Amino acid sequence: MAAVVELDAGTHSLRAAVVTPSRPWIPVAAPVLAGNEEAYVLDCLRTTWISSHGEYIGRFEETFGRFCGARHALACSNGTVALHLALLALGVGPGDEVLIPTMTFVATANAVRYCGARPVPVDIDPHTWNLDTGQLEASITRRTVGIIVVHLYGHPVDMDAVLAVARRRRLFVVEDAAEAHGAQYRGRPVGALADVGTFSFYGNKIVTTGEGGMVVTNDGGLAEKVRRLKGQGMDPERRYWFPTIGYNYRMTNVAAAIGLAQMEKVDWHLRRRREVATWYQQDLAGLPGIGWQVEQPWARHAYWMFTILVDDTIADRDELMARLRDAGIETRPVFYPVHILPPHRKATVGRALPVAERIARCGLSLPTWAGLSRDDVRYVAEALRGALRV
Repeated sequence: MAAVVELDAGTHSLRAAVVTPSRPWIPVAAPVLAGNEEAYVLDCLRTTWISSHGEYIGRFEETFGRFCGARHALACSNGTVALHLALLALGVGPGDEVLIPTMTFVATANAVRYCGARPVPVDIDPHTWNLDTGQLEASITRRTVGIIVVHLYGHPVDMDAVLAVARRRRLFVVEDAAEAHGAQYRGRPVGALADVGTFSFYGNKIVTTGEGGMVVTNDGGLAEKVRRLKGQGMDPERRYWFPTIGYNYRMTNVAAAIGLAQMEKVDWHLRRRREVATWYQQDLAGLPGIGWQVEQPWARHAYWMFTILVDDTIADRDELMARLRDAGIETRPVFYPVHILPPHRKATVGRALPVAERIARCGLSLPTWAGLSRDDVRYVAEALRGALRV
């Protein structure tokens, strides 16, 4: 099995697929390294700046900060680490509670637990699949110190509603934007809309460094805390003096070089993903039993994943995924809600979170990445119709 990336001479767009001897395979996600990635990485190798120092780290941070509208951007080793750093800088500790949407990748909850605090899952909105802001007040206790919002699959959260509750109850707000590079809320990019934001640059993300993360904020004090914490807690004015316990959470110059090259083409990446999502919407419109995350008038979806809901009275989601796999199409299920995962079950204190449970049972993500062609999407849609026997 091998990965193939081709440049279409007519459209100047990239196509990539994983092929086997017998048939093509359309993966659910794949990185597109179509710019200066190779040149910048080779520069790191030639100059021997391959660890956590080098010019590409600062250039990547500066570029990404501008992209988010944040005064401070601090690169780190992955998205989970970015969340942990943000919570540590905000002072989260044992006995605290942090509200999170139950529909998220487990890292959101895990980062709260790393601090000794308790994640409290909240149900989600049936249209955006993001945290249901109407349930925030009822979830707050005297131990609640903050809220983590997750811009799920690239769709922004209704931030005005969240920030209104947070201001009234004196809570911090963290944006988990791991999946939402370039998404916009009321015309503003996500990430710097609250106290602090975090991003992931894993290989399947809109912008990738292979592995990597970023913390962004407009608060200079928080930025300084994050900077110290990610570098073992060393005093920046006194080398090898460590006034606090820190972590080795730094990004390498090689990873930052890849990230900078990705950012040079970020508008293309976002445009291509939106085009792919539009094709899916056109091809699946009117298909019985199929729905998807609804882009709100105040939002611009980044489409990390184009994810559909399958009416379980029409088809079994897992059986449908198996049929698509037989047709050479990789899909992925929606995340399990945090409140049903064994390490976090007790956090729900017996509350039902039915919207997330239904979407988790019925949702699946279709191939979504910048290298897909119109024919690729049409093939996926036709295979989906065939699998549904429509």
